This record gives sequence, C-alpha cells and structure tokens, in this order.
Amino acid sequence: MRVISQHNGHGVATRKHVVSRTTLGRRRVLSVSAAVASPTTSGKSMNAITTKEQEQLQMEMGFCRINQPYSPDLLQQQVFSDASSILSTVSRSIYMFSNILGFAFNLYMDRGNDTPSLVKRRATELRDMLTKLGPTFIKAGQVLANRPDILREDYMNELIVLQDDVPPFSDEEAFKILELQLGRPLGEVFSSISEQPVAAASLGQVYKGVLRDTGEAVAVKIQRPGVEPIIYRDLFIFRAIAKMLNPFALARLGCNAELIVDEFGEKLLEELDYVQEARNLEDFRSNFMNDDYVKIPWVRRDLSGPKVLVMEWIDGIRCTDVAQLKSSGINLDEFIRVGVVSGLRQLLEFGLFHGDPHPGNIFAMRDGRIAYVDFGNVAELSQTNKEVLIDAVVHAVNKDYQAMAQDFIKLGFLAPGTDVRPIVPALEKIWADSMGRSLADFNFRTVTSKFNEAVYEYPIRIPERFSLVIRSLLTQEGICLTLKADFHFLEVAYPYVARRLLTDEDPALRQRLFQVLFQDGKFRWDRLENLLTLANQSSGSVDLSSTVADGARLVLLDEELRQQLLIAFTEDDRLHFEELQRILNLLPSNRGSDILRSSARNFPKIARDLAIQWSDRILEN
Repeated sequence: MRVISQHNGHGVATRKHVVSRTTLGRRRVLSVSAAVASPTTSGKSMNAITTKEQEQLQMEMGFCRINQPYSPDLLQQQVFSDASSILSTVSRSIYMFSNILGFAFNLYMDRGNDTPSLVKRRATELRDMLTKLGPTFIKAGQVLANRPDILREDYMNELIVLQDDVPPFSDEEAFKILELQLGRPLGEVFSSISEQPVAAASLGQVYKGVLRDTGEAVAVKIQRPGVEPIIYRDLFIFRAIAKMLNPFALARLGCNAELIVDEFGEKLLEELDYVQEARNLEDFRSNFMNDDYVKIPWVRRDLSGPKVLVMEWIDGIRCTDVAQLKSSGINLDEFIRVGVVSGLRQLLEFGLFHGDPHPGNIFAMRDGRIAYVDFGNVAELSQTNKEVLIDAVVHAVNKDYQAMAQDFIKLGFLAPGTDVRPIVPALEKIWADSMGRSLADFNFRTVTSKFNEAVYEYPIRIPERFSLVIRSLLTQEGICLTLKADFHFLEVAYPYVARRLLTDEDPALRQRLFQVLFQDGKFRWDRLENLLTLANQSSGSVDLSSTVADGARLVLLDEELRQQLLIAFTEDDRLHFEELQRILNLLPSNRGSDILRSSARNFPKIARDLAIQWSDRILEN
C-alpha cells in the first residue's frame, strides 16, 4: 500500500463486484436466453428469427435477463463498423483457429489413448490455450468448468483453475483508466492505494484503497483495457461457427447452437456493464437490507462509471479458514446455517442469486454475519421458474417422476415435445441413489454426478442460468463440508423450506403445500409421514418445533385447509386414528416442550390473526 499525496497522479483501489436483480418492478427488460429449440425457432438461423418470435420464446421459457445490450445485430455492427475492424476480425479468426486446430489435432492423435497422465496433460494444454486466447475464452473456460453436459469431468477440474488464476494487466494502465474515469488526480480521491492488484479476473482487476473524504477503505474494480472489441469479435466468430453447427445441434442434441452462444454473450456483456453492475449491487443490498445476518457492500456511484466500480471494502475472514474462524469466536454451525438460508433466499425468494460463491467471494464478519463480494457473475430467475423449481422439489418428494420430467421441459432442460417416457426411470434412479438410505446420505455432489451421466444418455441440456444454480449449490455445499465434515444440506435447508411453505402468504406457495399433502382431492397421509421421516433421519438435528407451531397456526387460519384435514380424518367412513398416531409418533417426544414453548410464543399473534379473520368475515356478512 502506498500513500498518495493530494496531487499525486497514480494509485487506486478496486474490487470486482456485481449484483443481481430482484424486484420485478425495477427490471428493465424481460427476456430469456434459452438455448433449447422450440417449434418456432428450430428450423431457422438466428438471423431469420424475428424479434417477436424471440420474445415469445423468451416468455414461454420464463427467464428474465438483467438489462444489457446484447443482440446478434449488435455484433455485426461492431465487427463491420469499418475496414480496420473487419481486418482485425479476420486476423483474430486465423489466430484463433490455428490454436484450436492445433489442440484438436493433438486430441485426434491421442484417440484410443486415455491414460490419466495424458488426459491431465491435454486438460492443462486446454487451460493454457484458453488463457492465451484472451478474456472471452477465459470466460468460456469458466463456463465450461461447470457444464457436465458439454465437457468431461477431468477437463472441468482443470478449467476450474481459471476461476482464480488469471494474469493481471499493467498497473500503470489500470491507474490511467481510473484517473480518466474520475476526471481528476487520484490523490484528490484516494489517500492511499495498493501498488499491485489484490485480485485479477478475466475482465478486470481489483485494488484496495482509502477514500480521502471519508477515510473509508474501498475496493475498486477496473476493466481490462481494450477488452470490449475483442469480446465482440470473438462472439461474432463463435456465432458464425454455431450457425454452421446448428443443423447437427438441432438434429442430434435438440438445441439451437446459435442461441447457446447468445446466452453466453448476454452474460458476458452484462459483466462488462459496470453501470448496470452498480444498479445490481444496490438491488442485492436492498434485498438483504433487513437481514441482520448478511452483509452486502455499498457502492459509490459518484466515483464509478462504465470502466470503474468503487465499493465498500469487506474486511472479513475467508469462509474456509476454519482455524481463523474458530479463533475469532465464530460459531461454525450458525455460520453454516446463515450461509445456506441466505443462498436459498436468493434463489427462492428474490430470484436473484450469486452465480460464483467460491471461497474467495464469501467472508465471515467478526460479528458472525456472512458477507458476499464479487457479483460479476449473477443470474436471475423469473417468478415462473421459481415456482417450477419448487414444483420439481415437491414432485421429487412425492416421487412423482412423470411430473418432474414435465418440470424439466418447463425449465428448459428438455426441448418441448420430448418423449419423457425413457427419461422418467432415469430421474427415479437419480433421486433414489442420491437419497441413499436416509436424508443424511443426500448431497448435491451425488445428484450432479448421477445427472452428469444422464445428460450423455438423454437429450438433456443445462440452460446457462441453471448451470449457475448448480454451480452455486455445489460450491456452497463444498464450503460447508470444509467447515463441517458431517454437514448435510437438507438438515439445514429443511426448516427454512418448511417454514416458507407454511407461513408465506403467496397463493402460489400455498397451492404447492396442498400439492405436497393432497392428491386427487384426497389427503396423502403417506406423504406427510415421508416428510417427517426425512426430518427424523437427519441425525435428530432438524428442529421441528417451529415447523409444527407454524403448521398449527396455518391450520387455525386457513379455513380451506381445516376443512380438507377434517375430511381427511373422516374419509372412507372411518376415523383415521391409526394414521394420526403414526404422525404423532414421528414427532420426537424430547421436543414436545420445545413445540409447546414455540406455540406459546406465537399464541398472541395467532389469536390476533384469528380475531382479524373472524371480524372481517362478520363485516362481509
């Protein structure tokens, strides 16, 4: 760190941060980056697809995109803007293909030789080649590192290195960009700045500095110089290749190769838009404004711009530094719970989630809060997709694999019109193998491994946003396992999901609760038993007291549910004492006092809600 005098011209601090979008009312564009072929697009090149057809496809898939300028026409405008751009594109194509074809030739010569040492060498060569080809290819490598439907596991493991190990660009260039953005000498803004970047990524790098006006430590993210024209050229070339491969992709894989490139391009240009990134960060911070357990950094919009982002410096403990966490007095179990719940809130409540929550982007504050940084890779799910995701979980719990296969079509994993009959047994096997003998055996790594096998046997494609969901869940599970070797995700997630189903006022969620408990108008005692059994199999660590209290409150307040339960208890011309006794037996006796205490704490609120409900009914009558 060097001290900058008032009139010194060099020095600054940056840290990469981007956020995601959450409030539907503040979204600027509703769109979809769906790469699955649809009846309206499967026979056309992207250039022949009308805007109306694209929008229709996007709305059908239910995706939302954060506002950004990507379009195939934009790529052509950038590449063919002048003779110099055209020559640069031709030169870039030659350089690109010479490297790719050289690597492909080596793979061809290796056919039949699949020894681990050779595979490791080729995977390393692939990583080195992508690094040499520049930011677009580095980003492509980072994406491929989480795409088991495209790349084999040993290659994915090597490409993961690209997420943390990217060569920085010149500090002198970085400070010139920063000073140009500020419009004044750095010494007027910063009292000190790190001489070298504290982190480097494919699109930018980060310095740490101190603001002169407030004395606050900040992270400053500075975009790599000249990166935008390179990305436009590369995306144009990618799209031209995809157009040639599209007939094969549509016939053999059931997906539109051009739309896959468009999906990648949308996300890449989102990361280049630092103004939008600042807006996203504010939205992410707004989401957790009233959460006492999550810290999101503030952003200085007055010091930020298209190429520079200045935000709060997070001074925390790396989330996987177990020794430091313990020495700081942080409760690991509570920190894990906070991390899992905050991740689920991003996914199921806000629809705006961190797409790259690796250990370098998550910190523990000294007061036990969890802090997120580096929002350069975030994604958004529409309300439709959030609901379908919950449907898929409900169908998995209910072992309704036919309905789960239909959910896969709605989410874009399968093309519309796909015959799901051969896929249903595969889904059943994946779920059964992942659950093992009990809830304690469940983990996302097993699910992903089994699913990876299925994508090669069936026409399954993982949409980009859901590849981020998968990566996010896997990464967070890996962090939790580092902190606690016997960590089980569902033990922590179960109370949160149950509480949401039981307490959320959203009619769509309430309907999904009915789907869990009822089928064809009849109460399914076995499903309720199954849910309680799952909780009890989790080594007794799932606290059901709050869940039972919430359930009791729901029964008292929801007239429809009360009527349904009364019918269930008396249906088939008998009283279902036996089923009720089995349910009561599944509630641990040693938690009876906890359940009573929880119910007693909630009694005043329940009584108030009942009184309001009854008074409203009287007034209506």
